[in-house]
Amino acid sequence: MRVPATEPPNGKNTPHSTPQKVIHLSLTLILLTLIPLCLINRSPTPVQSPKIHTGGSASLAIKKKCDLFSGRWVPYPNGPYYTNATCREIIPQQNCIKFGRPDTEFLKWRWKPDGCELPRFDPVQFLELVRGKSIGFVGDSVGRNQMQSLLCLLANVTYPVDISYKYTSDTNFKRWFYTDYKFTLATFWAPFLVKAKDADPKGHSLNNLVNLYLDTVDEAWAAQIENFDYVIISAGQWFFRPQIFYENGQVVGCHQCNEKNITEVTKFYGYRKAFRTSFRTLQNLKNYKGQTFLRTFSPAHFENGAWNEGGNCVRTRPFTKQEMKLDDYNLEFYLTQVEELRAAEREGRKRGLEFRLLDVTEAMVLRPDGHPNHYGHSPHKNVTIADCVHWCTPGPIDTWNEFLLQMLKMEGERSFDGTLQQKAG
Repeated sequence: MRVPATEPPNGKNTPHSTPQKVIHLSLTLILLTLIPLCLINRSPTPVQSPKIHTGGSASLAIKKKCDLFSGRWVPYPNGPYYTNATCREIIPQQNCIKFGRPDTEFLKWRWKPDGCELPRFDPVQFLELVRGKSIGFVGDSVGRNQMQSLLCLLANVTYPVDISYKYTSDTNFKRWFYTDYKFTLATFWAPFLVKAKDADPKGHSLNNLVNLYLDTVDEAWAAQIENFDYVIISAGQWFFRPQIFYENGQVVGCHQCNEKNITEVTKFYGYRKAFRTSFRTLQNLKNYKGQTFLRTFSPAHFENGAWNEGGNCVRTRPFTKQEMKLDDYNLEFYLTQVEELRAAEREGRKRGLEFRLLDVTEAMVLRPDGHPNHYGHSPHKNVTIADCVHWCTPGPIDTWNEFLLQMLKMEGERSFDGTLQQKAG
């Protein structure tokens, strides 16, 4: 150990400082003798798990400030976790290989975060983490797409029992129960998250006008969600439709409604209010003690035209970051979500509720090759519209559940750290 020289105020050593040096050297030797004795008599401090922080940031920071959600796609020749032959839960709309997709290169890429590795999905570990708990997916069919990916990932260990009939006959609302783990998995159909009604008296169509009641949550999900341990909430493509916005029972504006007496506003106005109402609903549910994950906007990849104008998605490999940037409406949807989540985080702390960001947007904007295109149905079915919104299963959407597993592990570590700190206190 180096003992620094003691300097007088002028910064120079003088002959008169020699006695002082002897005194300081003696004191230092005494201290060096006593300190180890003190350490021997102290009880050991429990070793804490690595600190993991999500805070109010727009991405998940892990040890050494690694962001799981910022990275690139790298080749992975081993292929997917499952196939259409090993998972019976793949629905036709996303069963790309079964319905004739000729290329399989889109299955041979893995997400590589900058500065760290994203661990492979471990179904046993996942099921142990959620033992005795429940996860509810709230949103549209892309949210359901993630849930179906999760069913297939877990099918490598066990299949659940379909208990949907106990709750509803509506096939848009599904529940499964994993008997061995006492784990419930559910999906709640709520494409706008808030109350919605067709404005066209002729009924529903692919591009009809919709009335959205932005300050009134969709009770179809809100009335059933209170006792869930984890809620994964999302919304996206339905907000491109023509809409009339209501607040306090009054029309406040519209998006592409072509009504002369209604103020035209952007789709992002309704999008923001829908998430705000949803988050406030969760915060105000008396018995809700779950953790809420906002799954961020999932980009579509139509090229050569819009979805109803012959657009398609025929690419067979990912974009690089240099080839594709998050911009335009994709960026606006994403930023709107993040802003509302940050506000929800601040309010949630007052009630001890946690709101987290499951940030898939950067990864998925780089995957134009991961959609069904025209391979999401039987080749004998006469369907001319390509699907460049949903994702093939298996496919890059499985990465969302790799993210989810890591977030659940981090929540467990955070809870463990808190327990240790309470015991140490």
